[in-house]
Amino acid sequence: MTTATKPAPKRTASKRAGLGVLSPLTAWLTRPLASFHLLLAVFGLLTIFGLVMVLSASSVDAFNKDGSSYSVFSKQVMYCLAGLVLFYAALRVPVRLMRRYSLILLTICLGLLVAVLTPLGANINGAKSWFVVAGVSFQPVEFAKIAFALWGAHVLVTKRGLMTQYRHLLVPVVPAALVMFALVMMQPDLGSTVTLFIVLLALLWFAGAPLRLFVVMLLGAVTGGVALAMVADYRMARLTAFLDPLGDPSGNGYQARQSLFALADGGLFGRGLGQGWSKWQYLPNVHNDFIFAVIGEELGFVGCAIVLMLFATTAYVGMRIAFRNTDPYIRLVSATLTVWLVGQAIINVGYVVGLLPTTGLPLPLISSGGSSVVTTMLVFGLLANFARHEPEAIAALRSLGPGRVGKLLRLPTPAPYRPPAKRRPARQTPRSRPGAKSSGAAATRRGGGSTRARGTRSGPGSRAQTRGGHR
Repeated sequence: MTTATKPAPKRTASKRAGLGVLSPLTAWLTRPLASFHLLLAVFGLLTIFGLVMVLSASSVDAFNKDGSSYSVFSKQVMYCLAGLVLFYAALRVPVRLMRRYSLILLTICLGLLVAVLTPLGANINGAKSWFVVAGVSFQPVEFAKIAFALWGAHVLVTKRGLMTQYRHLLVPVVPAALVMFALVMMQPDLGSTVTLFIVLLALLWFAGAPLRLFVVMLLGAVTGGVALAMVADYRMARLTAFLDPLGDPSGNGYQARQSLFALADGGLFGRGLGQGWSKWQYLPNVHNDFIFAVIGEELGFVGCAIVLMLFATTAYVGMRIAFRNTDPYIRLVSATLTVWLVGQAIINVGYVVGLLPTTGLPLPLISSGGSSVVTTMLVFGLLANFARHEPEAIAALRSLGPGRVGKLLRLPTPAPYRPPAKRRPARQTPRSRPGAKSSGAAATRRGGGSTRARGTRSGPGSRAQTRGGHR
C-alpha cells in the first residue's frame, strides 16, 4: 500500500522567500561601517523629502506674501546649506574636544538665552525667542539643547561611579536644566521647554537613574504643565481644543480640525504631490508645524508611512550607535540625541493627528524653519561622527583605509577609546602594635647598622654627599 506524499505547505515557501530578502540586509548590517552609511542614507532622504514638501506646502502662502512661490523654499535651501557646513564640522571634531569645551558652549548658550530677553531679542509669533541678524533669524534655545546634552553627558560620565547618590546624580545637571527651563518659559516657548525636558529625561535614564525619580519628575511635569495652561489663556485654549476639538470648530479647534480633514482627504495614496487643498489658506502654519497633514493629503497613508519608517530607522541606527560603542560618553550622548529627535517627531505627528495637544514643535528636517533644520543637521553630524567611533569601524578604517566616503570628505581616522587609568588608593602605614615595639626597634637597629656599614664601604665620596645634603 502506497502512501500519498503531502505537498509542502505554502508558508514554508513564503518563509524561505522572506529569509532570502532579509539575509542580504542582515549581512550588510554586519559590516563595520553599516551604522555610518545607514545614517547618511536616512539623513539624505529626510533632507530631500523635507525640501520637496516645503516647496509644495509653502508655494501658495509664499506667493501671497512675497509674490514668488519659491521665497520660503529658497530660504530653506540656504538653511540646509548652512546646516551641511555644521554637519561636516561635527563629523570631523574629536570627541575629546566635545567634552573639553562642553561647559564653555553651555555658558555661551545660557548667555544668549538671557540676551534674547533683552531688547536685542525679537518677538515673533508671540515669543521673544529670536535673534534677527541681517534679515536672518535664529533661536538660541535650539543650540542650547545640544550644548546641554554634551555637557550633561560629560558630567554624568565623570560621576558614573557615584550614580547611587542623589546629590551626585542630580547636581549640577538638574539645577542647570531648571535655569534653562525658567529662561525659556520667560520667552515664552512651551515647545522648547518640552524638548529640553526630553533631553534631561534621556540623560538621567541612560545614566542609570532609579525609576522612582522619573515618576516624580513626570508627575511634576504634568502638574507644572497644567499650572502653566491655567496661567496663560492661549495655552488653556489649546488644551480645551485638544480635549474637545468639536467644541469650537471655527475658533480654537479650527487648526486641529482642518489637519484631520486633510489627512482624511488623502486616503491611501493621496491627491498627488502639489495637489492638496489645505495650503490654500485652509490650514495655518501648513509648511511648518502642520506639514505632516500636507504629506497625508498629497501622498496619502503611503507617504505618512514612509516618513514614520524613516524616523523609526533613525531611532534604530541611533540606538545601534549607542550600544555598539565602548566609550561611555559617546553612548550617553548618542542615546540622548536620538531620543530627542525621535521624541520631537512623535510629538509633532501626535498633535497633527489629534492624539496630543498642540505644542508648536516642528517635524525634524521636514518642517520649514532655519534654527530647527540647522541644529537637526548638527545632531546628525554628531551621530555620524559617533558611528565612525564604533570599535569595528575604527579597526576597519585603520586597516583598510578611509573608504570612498572618507576619501571624498577627507575625514580623519577616529582614535580608539582608551578608558582612564584607575587610581590606586595611597597605602597607609599600619599603626605599630605595642607587642611589636621591641622587634621593630631591633629591626631599626639592624637596618641602621647595615646602612652605616654600606655607607662606610661606599667610600668617602658618599659621606661627603650625605653631609652636603644635610647642609
